[in-house]
Formats: sequence, C-alpha cells, structure tokens
Amino acid sequence: MVQTQVPTQVPTRRERQREATYDDIVRASRELLAETGELSLRAIASRIGMTAPALYRYVASHQELVDLVAFEIDKAATETFAAAADRQPDHDPGARLVAATVAFRRWAMANPREFGLVFANPVADTSCVRRELITSDTSGHYLHGLLIDLWEERHFDHPALEDLDPAVAESLLDPLIPIDITRIPEGHRGLLWVFISAWMGLYGVVTLEVFGHMDPRVIQSGAMFVSMMREWLPRLGLADEAERYEALLRSELAGE
Repeated sequence: MVQTQVPTQVPTRRERQREATYDDIVRASRELLAETGELSLRAIASRIGMTAPALYRYVASHQELVDLVAFEIDKAATETFAAAADRQPDHDPGARLVAATVAFRRWAMANPREFGLVFANPVADTSCVRRELITSDTSGHYLHGLLIDLWEERHFDHPALEDLDPAVAESLLDPLIPIDITRIPEGHRGLLWVFISAWMGLYGVVTLEVFGHMDPRVIQSGAMFVSMMREWLPRLGLADEAERYEALLRSELAGE
C-alpha cells in the first residue's frame, strides 16, 4: 500500500516575520528584566526599534506581555531541568526527580528576577485564557510527569477523594494544574493532592531562599532544601532508599 505523504505547510514570509518579532520581544524583555527588573511596553519597543503603538499589534497589554515572556522563560528553564534529569538512568524515576528539583533550585537562585516573573505572576481570573495559561505551564507539566513516573513505579499512598475536603475533591476531578490528567485513573485522583503538596514544599523553600527570607548561611548550605527533600522521600515511596537519594541530592547540590 502506497502512503500519501502530507506536505508540511511552509510558514509564509509574514508568519516568519511575526515569529521573529516575538523572539525579539522576548529577548529584549529578558535583557531589561536582568538589567532593571522592570518591564514596560515602551522600553521594549524602544529596544527592538519599534514604536509603542506598533508593539500593540503583537501584545495587547502589559499582562499579555508578562504572560508571553513568562511562558518562554519557563519553557527554556525546563530544558535545563530535563537535562539534569537525563543524566540519571531512565529506570530510576526517583533519581531523575531529585536531579530535576535541584536544577529547579539552581535556576531560581541564579535568575531571581526571571523566577519571580514566572512564579509570582498573579492569575487575575479563571477565564478560558487564564485557565489555558495555568494548565500549559511547561515546568509544571514536566515535574508532574516525573512524579507520575515515580508513582507508576512505586505506587505510594495517597488520600481517597472522600477523605479530602469536598471542595478539594471536586477540584481534583477537573484539576486546574499543568498535568497530563489522562495518565491518572479517576480512582486515583487523590494522588493530585500529594503532587500539589509536594510542589508547595518545593516552591515554598526555594522562594524563601531566592528572596533571602532566611539566614544567608542556611541558604548557602542548602540545609533547608535538604530537610524538605528528606521529609518528602518517604512520602513518595522512597523510604527504602532514602540514604541513596539523599546522597544524590547532596552530590547534585555540591555540583552547583
């Protein structure tokens, strides 16, 4: 049987120019963020040789600009998390998760303004547009994927929906989080509560470290991060190899 090959649609010249302009907007935004910590449509337009009114043809508001830049920063950062995880064996999802979380901390500590833009960007409403932004978060999808890989191997405990607050249980049936929900059977949706709690622990510690809200000596040592991870290893079914994973954690931290 001869298969008909569907031709790949070649972008038009206008589409290529538009994509190139978006790339310029993101590049200029990241430069300004690193230099001043502030983003403004006027400053970005000036940097890429465009008038402010012309820039509105690409981003309609400051919030849309922030969303665009945050998404692209997050996507690029996730590549570094994945690279760290890929140095660990495919058959060891626990090691891959440990390596990725250390890479997340490393990126956040090295890029506090970009971390702030991505993870302190307020969600003003739950409209379809904002919902899409929340659920398309690249790093969220990646880290949740690692957690699912680990659960598929370890089958660690999780609460049943009926044991959770009714509002929580309802939300987990239609979760507003970046995750491939098709990988989690409906009877195991309580697993999402474990994932959300794990993210709270990781994000909470890293945020305090990034913005200096604890003793600098503790931040430098990484002791609070290690403590948080040590607490989570048993909850993720890794108690039997906690020493090995903590050794890996400390090795990854030392490699920073």
